[in-house]
Amino acid sequence: MNKIQIILLSSFLVLASCKENKTGNIVVTETRSERIPIDNELEGDEEITKFIAPFKEHLNQTLDSVIAYNPKLLSKNDGDLNTALGNLMADIVMVQANPVIRKRAGRDIDFVLLNHGGIRAELPAGGVTTRSAYNLMPFENEIVVAELSGKKVKQLLRYLEKAKRAHPVSGIKIKANNDYSIFEARVKGKEISEDQTYLVATSDYLYNGGDNMKFFEDPVNLYGADYKIRNALIDYFKKVDTIKTSIDDRYTRE
Repeated sequence: MNKIQIILLSSFLVLASCKENKTGNIVVTETRSERIPIDNELEGDEEITKFIAPFKEHLNQTLDSVIAYNPKLLSKNDGDLNTALGNLMADIVMVQANPVIRKRAGRDIDFVLLNHGGIRAELPAGGVTTRSAYNLMPFENEIVVAELSGKKVKQLLRYLEKAKRAHPVSGIKIKANNDYSIFEARVKGKEISEDQTYLVATSDYLYNGGDNMKFFEDPVNLYGADYKIRNALIDYFKKVDTIKTSIDDRYTRE
């Protein structure tokens, strides 16, 4: 047995005390286990290090290859109710997921809602890599599209009023008073109607109640895109030469 096999075996080893009952079956009467902390005090194994080195090098080359260019630093904290980075991420979800949803739902996505806290890093100026996408979205969140009634969309707007944060949106234009109360919201130039339904793209995390977004409960329909948000970012970065985004008037206070 080589060192790798020994390490794997010892990692899962549980000591058991057994006895035979009257029927001849073996019965476990006691089990003992030991927790081994994995920290900086553990010394590396030279054989394992050599074994994984080629895979590590290939992975790093893949993650660090430049796939696009970003002219300036983008941060999720550079705006009031919309930011250049948040706008970029919401727009990417719209652009990348819409062809899939059009085939599955027979209509286009109306708008996108993500969450401010889901953006986990800045996007530095310079070369954009696959690693950049992993830094922005380290989670395995997938894009889903909920068909919401106009009434539910108005609940969504009330949520944004209370949140007072730059939750990324795309495809909807929202105007709020200085106290964050929303007085106008339009999708495709039209005010929200309770007689209509709207296809709202989001993450599976938010759809399932993350960030207390309860308005996604019991949608009229739900469409999966089978598309991770991180993969959408990577695919978009690969097809553009230079990233273009800015703070705009999609969600503002007056």
